[in-house]
Amino acid sequence: MNQVVITGLGAVTAIGNTVPEYWNNLIAGACGMDTITRISTEEHDTKVAAQVPDTFEAETARYWKKRQLSATTRVTRTGLASAGEAVADSGIDFSACDTSRVAVIYGVIDNSLEDAELDRPLNITLRKMPSELPALLSIRYGLTGAAFNVSTACASSAYAMALGKQMIEAGMYDTVIVGGVSNTVTHSIIKGFNQLLAMSVNPDPATACRPFTRDRDGFIMGEGAGTLILESEQTARARGARIYCRLAGAHMNSEAHNMTAPKTNGTGMALTMAAALQNAGIRPDELDYINAHGTSTNLNDLYETMAIKSLLGERAYQVPVSSIKAAIGHTLGAGGALEAIACVKAIETGILPPTIHYDTPDPALDLDYIPNKARAQRIRTALSNSFGFGGHNASLVFCSCE
Repeated sequence: MNQVVITGLGAVTAIGNTVPEYWNNLIAGACGMDTITRISTEEHDTKVAAQVPDTFEAETARYWKKRQLSATTRVTRTGLASAGEAVADSGIDFSACDTSRVAVIYGVIDNSLEDAELDRPLNITLRKMPSELPALLSIRYGLTGAAFNVSTACASSAYAMALGKQMIEAGMYDTVIVGGVSNTVTHSIIKGFNQLLAMSVNPDPATACRPFTRDRDGFIMGEGAGTLILESEQTARARGARIYCRLAGAHMNSEAHNMTAPKTNGTGMALTMAAALQNAGIRPDELDYINAHGTSTNLNDLYETMAIKSLLGERAYQVPVSSIKAAIGHTLGAGGALEAIACVKAIETGILPPTIHYDTPDPALDLDYIPNKARAQRIRTALSNSFGFGGHNASLVFCSCE
């Protein structure tokens, strides 16, 4: 079976418009939360979000011509910027490839126009097409493999990565560009999640999102995009590519339980994680780090903690766990990709990102959540969780190639 490796990374987040900026700020404990400025919050309970600054447009312009961008939404452009960075980072030359063996898969939940874009209806059909991003990438690079989007709520880009892995392992493709985008600072999205009572109503950006703490009261929306280049190890080594690590395991499933609440006691989460480790051929006692879904909601953080204990037993207390959502927000469709990049960089650098804003511990949540400060710790295996509304679960396992 073909081994799947990661050769390129790209990111646009509230704390950085490139992977180096994103990673350096993440491990420095930076917070991308601020008072929402792009829309009026007068009618909303939540006043805070992790907005991507407009400076990301300069990154998009590095890889795309202005005319090519005229029929795109802002969120699509974040995806294009992250994809351009990932392709450049991988060093891949598509003109030297069999482009029929290159596919594109993105997690896209909502590609609709932002409120400020509603007054600019030019090419509205193309702008609102959820598959616009993968289509544009296939056109830009002349890629004639499959190009499509996946929509499975907050697990969308994790599903994209799992599907890309399976396609390479099956021999369908040599390379798959995978990722996800997040479009969250709109009236409809803020209002909708407030109606579900899922978001924090704390107006203080420094404390609004506090995963695994006693006083957590919900997540904060985050914008962004993440892209990873997946290749078969044989293809990557044949072209002399720099390899970050392997995408060794993946599992997707449905809890078949509830549209918004996870299965009681995290039983569905535990099954997903166990299956991903089994797919990777990794024993639970070989796992070194978990990048948690960690939404800062009462049920997710409790049940995910319970699931980790169920998976690892007593060893759960020795495995560090962190949530980066307090830094970049809950990036929905982009979450799986951006959190995967954090795992890849943790393996590469030997630094684990912290759970910032960790103040008052919750007695029921007693794992090592890497509170507030990054930690230097060499790891070989990392697991990343994405658990979406509708019971869409996905876990990914990354392993060092050393």
